[in-house]
Amino acid sequence: MMSLIRLLPSPSNSFARKIALAAGLSAVLVVAAPAYAQEAAPVAGTITMEGTGTVAVAPDMAVISTNVVTTGKSAAEVLAENSDSIAKVINAIKAEGIEVKDIQTSGFGIHPRYERINDGSNRQPNIIGYEIRNGVEVNVRDLTKLGNLLTIVVESGANSVDGIRFEVSDPQDKLDEARKKAVAAARHKAEIFAEAAGVELGSIAAITETGTQMPRPLMMRAEGMMMASAPVPVEAGQETIGANVTIRWTLK
Repeated sequence: MMSLIRLLPSPSNSFARKIALAAGLSAVLVVAAPAYAQEAAPVAGTITMEGTGTVAVAPDMAVISTNVVTTGKSAAEVLAENSDSIAKVINAIKAEGIEVKDIQTSGFGIHPRYERINDGSNRQPNIIGYEIRNGVEVNVRDLTKLGNLLTIVVESGANSVDGIRFEVSDPQDKLDEARKKAVAAARHKAEIFAEAAGVELGSIAAITETGTQMPRPLMMRAEGMMMASAPVPVEAGQETIGANVTIRWTLK
């Protein structure tokens, strides 16, 4: 009788096992539920569009790059002649009302000139003279003075005008306006594609500025001005400031 009693499972132990088994199963279900929900979540689609915005603006400033080029046999004599000539050019520029802060020396250089060897020998060519180039860059903030100033620069001794660069003195506001237009253009295209595809734009996932466009320099050759006795006709025209953006949206 005693042996039979020992073999029978204890009621309390069996109840405890059932509780433990139920608790463990619940824990497994609770842990597995989030993982299942995460795997089943749909992946949101995206749409990417580029946009360009431009603003036309009239330049209000010009930069003239001009030089005095002098040649001769003696470096000292050429330097003295060149210095005298560039001083006359600078004084003429100042006499036109250009402030000192808008006049800057640039591109100074002394270069030897070598003889041409035509006898077929391998000897080193001799120096037969020197060339000195001394330049000045001028900011012209009143474009009504530009044509007359170009003529005066040449008449006072400058024999090389490398170019004229038209600029907008404060382009930041215009560039910001072009950026806004670029974003609006990208959104407009995205909305058209989304509507055609039967979806709706969500939030912006990424936006990148891929480039900007600023006024380009207008180059003018000096030869056409060497014999000018009247103000050189110059038209600033209009320049374009632009911006490009790429935007990626999520789709609802």
